[in-house]
Amino acid sequence: ERTAAINEFAGAPTSADAGARGRSLRKVAEHGTLATQESNRAFVLMQYFGYLRRNPNDPQDTDYTGYDFWLTKLNQFNGNAVNAEMVKAFILSGEYRHRFGP
Repeated sequence: ERTAAINEFAGAPTSADAGARGRSLRKVAEHGTLATQESNRAFVLMQYFGYLRRNPNDPQDTDYTGYDFWLTKLNQFNGNAVNAEMVKAFILSGEYRHRFGP
């Protein structure tokens, strides 16, 4: 795949060829693996925003350990959040439940 993207420049005298650059970028951007990886990253991030109303590195966390954990788990389950029990874990978390009172 990398070679195919690079080969877009085979007939171009320089990398300034806008058409070749566009075709090469499109090959990378539309690759299935990239789409899956970015989709999983976005999904985990949306869980933090939606359920916990915070960024993954905001207090109570001070780094991305939790985010990395959930991203790894989601990737292990090929993006299947149900099998990864991700949403369930967010909903059952004390942090989420405290949003609605004691």
